Amino acid sequence: MSLPANLKYTNSHEWVRVGDDGLIWVGITEPAQEMLGDLVYVGDVQIGATLKAGETAGVVESVKAASDVYAPVAGEVAAFNEALNDAPQLLNEKPYDTWIFKLKSSAALDGLLDATGYQAALDAAQ
Repeated sequence: MSLPANLKYTNSHEWVRVGDDGLIWVGITEPAQEMLGDLVYVGDVQIGATLKAGETAGVVESVKAASDVYAPVAGEVAAFNEALNDAPQLLNEKPYDTWIFKLKSSAALDGLLDATGYQAALDAAQ
């Protein structure tokens, strides 16, 4: 598995990047979606909610399990990817092209993992 080098990562398996719109885009990593299996629901994201880093921003559910999705940095939830209402499997098919929510934040992403650090965390967990 090759992790995109242009993204930042969290230990809780979110990927993060600053989009062209200046917002922080958040999705789940390929290892996360593989652990969950076929996703059947993505949601519970509250637009306008102010979150601290590490707080639950939403949930993803599969045929096997449910998992919270966390805010990688503090900020206000600005958007939810409405396409996931009808097609949660997009996260299985294209995990690094499919964002779940966007945050409005002035927080730096420096404290997050790069691809090498995330891979090391995955290796250590095995």
